[in-house]
Amino acid sequence: MSGSHDHTHSHDHTHDHDRWKHDGVRVIPGHQLDPNVPSTPGMDRKAAINFARVGAQKLWAGTVTIKPDAKTGAHHHGHLESIIYVVKGKARMRWGERLQFTAEAGPGDFIFVPPYVPHQEINASPDEVLECVLVRSDGEAVAINLDIEPVEKPETVLWVDPVHRDPAEKK
Repeated sequence: MSGSHDHTHSHDHTHDHDRWKHDGVRVIPGHQLDPNVPSTPGMDRKAAINFARVGAQKLWAGTVTIKPDAKTGAHHHGHLESIIYVVKGKARMRWGERLQFTAEAGPGDFIFVPPYVPHQEINASPDEVLECVLVRSDGEAVAINLDIEPVEKPETVLWVDPVHRDPAEKK
């Protein structure tokens, strides 16, 4: 076998090689996150890094703010791996075929959720907001809701903002 090979493509990679000069490191300011992402009642998700914003091919990263006592229903994220970093508050995760396993995490803790694991995310505090950074192993948003009776039932969490007033608030 000789050291030479025959092929027709060009070795001129100048365009790709120089792309980093313009499309290199990107800083996404915290106040410019994209709120146009699927969210669950009581959970406010925002995208920082995804394909649409920065061209990320293999990652999605953003934030989630979870109101006190808010809980998701049982779900999994298909083939995606997820990492949750707790910034503020107390997170409780339930997982398993009947959500029979549980663990809690506080500020500075990381949570790893493997592919296809049925789980429920819970703000374990009745009065403190839970703030987390979320990273997924693909840019696509995969969330498959499961018909599992949660041990901790999600309550209806009302949005309270300048447009939607709290019904308990005095007029």
